[in-house]
Amino acid sequence: MSGLGPDDVRDRPERWRVVEENAAFKGHVFNVRRDRVEMPRGDGTEVVGRDVIEHLGSVGVIALDDRDRVLLVRQYRHAVGRMLWEAPAGLRDVAGEPLHELARRELLEEAGYRAERWDTLVDVYPSSGMSDERVRIFLARGVAEVPADEIDFERIHEEADMPVVWVPLDEAVRKVLAGDVHNMIATTGILAAHAARAAGFTDLRPVDAPEG
Repeated sequence: MSGLGPDDVRDRPERWRVVEENAAFKGHVFNVRRDRVEMPRGDGTEVVGRDVIEHLGSVGVIALDDRDRVLLVRQYRHAVGRMLWEAPAGLRDVAGEPLHELARRELLEEAGYRAERWDTLVDVYPSSGMSDERVRIFLARGVAEVPADEIDFERIHEEADMPVVWVPLDEAVRKVLAGDVHNMIATTGILAAHAARAAGFTDLRPVDAPEG
């Protein structure tokens, strides 16, 4: 028995000794670093190799309207060869930009909506076994559509044709559990929003809550 209980379930910072690191690839959105890390083995330690994807990070937005519908957009994703239904999201590619301001911008640019109420919904490491990417997902409520002539943004490439659909939150949960929706931000955010609603949205953190 580990002697740990529910009160101990909280992620914490820790860094094991890295004896060597090398840059393997440098790209626009991510780099790849090769580390040699000292790790436990039996009564001693051994040095093992780990490839790490260094990622800019991103934010996502679960927008709920006054009818408890969640906003989803459809976008082509080349890596998986699919058109995916997703929540509005974007990279942390502007140095110093507050995360909630990035989220506001993405909701406006990708979907054409603004929101009056913003809260922090959930924080995740989408692929912690290989990447340091972190994602903060916000809950946006009190949404209103913005006239197209007030949006100074041109959608190109994957964003050139992104239809918007409002899905009842309960139906969105069913689609996640049925395997109809695969995007990590959408699936995590939908389930988190459903749980938050069941608690009357009382446990949500403020929009500028620190990332742990």
